[in-house]
Amino acid sequence: MLLPPDMSYDDLIRDFAWRIPSTFNIGRVVCDDWAVKEPDRICLQHFSPDGCHLSMSYGVLSARSSSLAAGLRDLGINRGDRVALLLPQGFDTVISHVSVYKLGAIALPLALLFGEEALEYRLRTAGASAIVTNAFGLLRIRALREKLPELRHVVVTEDVPMEGLVAMDDLIDRYPPLEQAAETGPDDPALMIFTSGTTGPPKAAVHGHRVLAGHLPGFQLGHEFAPQEGDRIWTPADWAWAGGLLNVLLPALMLGIPVVSSPAQKFDAGMAFRIMSEMKVRNAFIPPTALRLLKSVEDPRAHYDLELRTITSAGEALGRETYQWARDVLDVTVNELFGQTECNFVLGSSAALGVSRGGAIGRAVPGHRVAIVDEAGAEVPTGTTGQIAIASPDPVMFLGYWQDAAATSAKFSNGWLLTGDLGRQDGEGYFEFIGRNDDVITSSGYRMGPSEIEDCLIGHPAVRLAAVVGKPDPLRTEIVKAYVVAKPGYAPGPSLAEDIRNWVKNRLSMHEYPREVAFVDELPLTTTGKVIRRVLRERAAAE
Repeated sequence: MLLPPDMSYDDLIRDFAWRIPSTFNIGRVVCDDWAVKEPDRICLQHFSPDGCHLSMSYGVLSARSSSLAAGLRDLGINRGDRVALLLPQGFDTVISHVSVYKLGAIALPLALLFGEEALEYRLRTAGASAIVTNAFGLLRIRALREKLPELRHVVVTEDVPMEGLVAMDDLIDRYPPLEQAAETGPDDPALMIFTSGTTGPPKAAVHGHRVLAGHLPGFQLGHEFAPQEGDRIWTPADWAWAGGLLNVLLPALMLGIPVVSSPAQKFDAGMAFRIMSEMKVRNAFIPPTALRLLKSVEDPRAHYDLELRTITSAGEALGRETYQWARDVLDVTVNELFGQTECNFVLGSSAALGVSRGGAIGRAVPGHRVAIVDEAGAEVPTGTTGQIAIASPDPVMFLGYWQDAAATSAKFSNGWLLTGDLGRQDGEGYFEFIGRNDDVITSSGYRMGPSEIEDCLIGHPAVRLAAVVGKPDPLRTEIVKAYVVAKPGYAPGPSLAEDIRNWVKNRLSMHEYPREVAFVDELPLTTTGKVIRRVLRERAAAE
């Protein structure tokens, strides 16, 4: 499954073959296999703002996760049960994940930023039997406990004096380690991740243990044939998201690369640079929105001792402007990638192999077949706009939506998994992301995706962040409306709005410029940093 470093991209595409063992358990391959060979090898490091950084070895991770698995089993958590993990980045989160996989149960990662309604919906839909959380998460869970009769156990990672709770450390201390991980096959369910809900109610995508093996080629491609000597990886992305969990945490642990965690916080560009500098981060996964926010720090290499070797990015289109900024300022070519919760990391880039282009979301990762198809699931000619689709079967492809056969079936057509994302493929195999199907703007007969317009807006010196949507219009069907977060030092108002409109009009076209520009303090974002355009569309329609 690992990519040989002495082959060209074309050779890798031609010769790659999947070899996933008939017995495959995520908990074993990310932890126990290393603990047997190199128990003292460091697998986790935690950044502390006070400078007292912490480390954990594979040996310790193996022992603690196996004891927790034994404790959960004694509580009645069995194979196939759903165990929710409402935790920030940190050692306890990894221990919890690994213990669930070793049991043969199904991990349900949840973001601490979720409110009570979002948590109740996910826990109820999944039928979670137990949840592992910290004191912060417990505040929300307490209010929901009576509404969730299937949620039998609440395990806390901190000392909370309250009846009806189980202390994680008590379970680990009381139970001897599980003798061995469950004998799971590649298609046995291991992980349930809810979609981000940018276009509708979130759905629970269930993945088999093979999903980790399926991510390795893309991970190696984007991080220039990792692992390399001294590699150490960090992401500001929440590990509850497929990007943080499957693009970073689990593949890095499987490959023996130390993973840096950091305290939960609202993204801060200066702190991000400090983390990368102090922890000697060589590899990073940074979503596009976070990369754009990093630009607020002037000349970061002069102020921070950065050792960055690779950066990957996904979640939204990166755009040419941010791609070029990273090259010029960070001296790193961002390797953009593409995937979604149901089928992740199928397109990628690798500057080391010459597979890199600003404005493109990459080419097919070895082992995956990706195409542009029409509504009937038929491939369209090169250069034609259509839906990005992945050939089935595929190791990173989900097993299905939890207890929703109809929605699962609707996701496929003519042997393809339909992503719902519109794009184009050029003659060299590069894919361009246009936007979600629901995000396309129809104005005066033209159909436009938001990504190109937003990329142009971001290039304006006064624009910090921007998102565009279609606003209903009786004459043109829709007009382009831009929501803009201005940079400090610029005064939002009619004059700046007109300057922004002209900026786009002169650089793109007369039909793509935003006829309306609204200045906002912040954009509505999912926990993964994606713009929730549905919220902006509703707002625009009401204005």
